[in-house]
Amino acid sequence: MFTIWLTGLSGAGKTTLSALLAEELCRKGYKLELLDGDQLRGGISRDLGYGKEDRIKQVQRVGYLCELLNKHGVVTIVSLISPYRDSREVLRTKIKHFVEVYMKCPLETLLGRDPKGLYKKALAGEIKSFTGISDPYEEPLRPEITVFSDQETPHQGCEKVLQRLLELELID
Repeated sequence: MFTIWLTGLSGAGKTTLSALLAEELCRKGYKLELLDGDQLRGGISRDLGYGKEDRIKQVQRVGYLCELLNKHGVVTIVSLISPYRDSREVLRTKIKHFVEVYMKCPLETLLGRDPKGLYKKALAGEIKSFTGISDPYEEPLRPEITVFSDQETPHQGCEKVLQRLLELELID
């Protein structure tokens, strides 16, 4: 089994693409679990804040869940900002089939989208430690797939990921 790890700034389309991927893979008969950062924050990570150490712990916890689920035949799809490159690289060593999907989108586009109003609040100083504004986001150096979400539709991104999974012989 394998893990698809979608990383990118808030509003880049991680949740939308992960839902489309889940739908397609379920349709193909794969057992899967969708792990969304916002939902996990209300569950297994409700004790964590947004500082660097807590963000690293969040990635470690989710990575561990992926390892367990993959071991039991379940595909995992993760949509999590996961801003630190080193944390994601550690996952590559622990998860046998780790497929990193970088949801690349320019900050100016994200500022225009801002569906939750988070960028506006971060720029006003109302949110501390906001990735991409007051905290860093380290772009992946070698993702398996880069989806340019300001140029590609969610469906195009989904097709791109599915094609890469075929090339990697992870799906039929």
